[in-house]
Amino acid sequence: MENLRSRLKFGSKAEDVKLRKRRSLLYSKEDGTLLNHGILRVAVFTVVFRLVNCLLVQTSFVPDEYWQSLEVAHRMVFNYGYLTWEWKAGIRGFTYPLFFAFFYKILHLLNYDTVYLLIWLPRVVQALLAAFADVKFFSLLRTLETEDTARWAFFCHLCSWFSWFCCTRTLTNTTETTLTCLALFYFPLPGAKTSSSGKYLSLVALAVVVRPTALIVWFPLLLYHFWQEENKLRLITRSYIPIGMSAVLISALIDCLFYEKWTLVQFNFIKFNILHGVAGFYGSHPWHWYFTQGFAVVVGPHLPFFLHGCSLAFRKYKILLATVVWIVAVYSLLPHKEFRFIYPVLPFCMIFCGISLARLKAWRRPAAALLAVSNLVLALYTGLVHQRGTLDVMGHLQTLCEPTVDPARPQSDVLFLMPCHSTPYYSHVHCPLKMRILECPPDLGEDGYFEEAAQFYNNPLLWLRTSFPYKSSLPTHLVLFDVLEKEISTFLQGNNFTRTAEIFHSHVAEGRVGGSIFIYERH
Repeated sequence: MENLRSRLKFGSKAEDVKLRKRRSLLYSKEDGTLLNHGILRVAVFTVVFRLVNCLLVQTSFVPDEYWQSLEVAHRMVFNYGYLTWEWKAGIRGFTYPLFFAFFYKILHLLNYDTVYLLIWLPRVVQALLAAFADVKFFSLLRTLETEDTARWAFFCHLCSWFSWFCCTRTLTNTTETTLTCLALFYFPLPGAKTSSSGKYLSLVALAVVVRPTALIVWFPLLLYHFWQEENKLRLITRSYIPIGMSAVLISALIDCLFYEKWTLVQFNFIKFNILHGVAGFYGSHPWHWYFTQGFAVVVGPHLPFFLHGCSLAFRKYKILLATVVWIVAVYSLLPHKEFRFIYPVLPFCMIFCGISLARLKAWRRPAAALLAVSNLVLALYTGLVHQRGTLDVMGHLQTLCEPTVDPARPQSDVLFLMPCHSTPYYSHVHCPLKMRILECPPDLGEDGYFEEAAQFYNNPLLWLRTSFPYKSSLPTHLVLFDVLEKEISTFLQGNNFTRTAEIFHSHVAEGRVGGSIFIYERH
């Protein structure tokens, strides 16, 4: 009995029970510190990665990259520039360009408003915002999946060629995607521990102000949140309505200030693009274009992994998959289609790609290497080579802003004989240089409508002779794609125009857009 009692150690002489130290992050302050250090390392790496990303994207994508942001901001701060018809019709909001105007104003006040900084500072700011969204996306992944799956999903996200191509550009689509990624961090996904209705709805509202089509992206997610919420009336009265109305009011006040009249750009945007079909003026595609081409190009080499991940995690992330299908389907109903319109689907797709890679096990590393190399080739080619001429040509024209010592030399006058809005404008020369582009506003039912660009390309020589009947009215410089040179060669020779520069643009000549850009100067 004494032996048994000594083994059981009853009474006050019993020793304290020693518990095994838990390794869970929920119980260990030390591990929690390591977690914070891990996020910090990811943040530093991501910032450096996106800054390198920014420097290695030196090509143009679409005109909206400049004409809906930097050109408007330049005019707001420096009081000269050019606004397209969209700003005259009131279908674009000033909130987005005001963001860049803030940085332009700081440069102006500090007397550092050089062309180099006007071009690159907005890009760097976009890169930093993209890096912040990337870190938030990684943090979300760690709450939804295992550490291994989260890392592979983040790897897929960073090596996406289309994200590399777009995320540092001053496009409204870029900011829409960045805000979508941030809002997703606070969205009440199943299993997420970072949800906050107020924060995610505020970010969604801001995305809609920047680009009204962001509502297409978030419509199924808003419905899902409403369906899952127990107190639906409270969600509507304390979140949906106050945040939505505040965003519309602030946007309207900003636009009222710059339009100098009450303007609701969200309504005008819907009226012109949906009811009047103005978007179709800039080209249309068959309804299936996103399903057969667009989506595959945007997702790129990730497509097989996305499809495999969908088969593995369909039930767990059915709301995200439904959102991807919804976005592609709704945009398919619109006649005008572009790759950038479905850019916001990428964060959703990368979750499925990460799940796919994590499950491959033996084939995981070879598949990841193939994914990285294939995306890197696309990213470097599109970022450094394809369509770079329309930016490089502005560097040549910027030299015309330099003061001349020859008093007999006429003031420079540049005419762009190119598809409208092919190049940036005053934001990339930053001087009141006399420049002119071919106008191409859509037919809004006004009397006396004509499209200058269409008239020019129908008969270039007739247009030139009609527009410049006297040599004294001729511009000093012409900028044109090489495919136009033969058609107007007699005009160039007859008016003593000499080619002074040939700038590479693209390996693929398409229609009115050639492989090179020529600058002609009149002597």
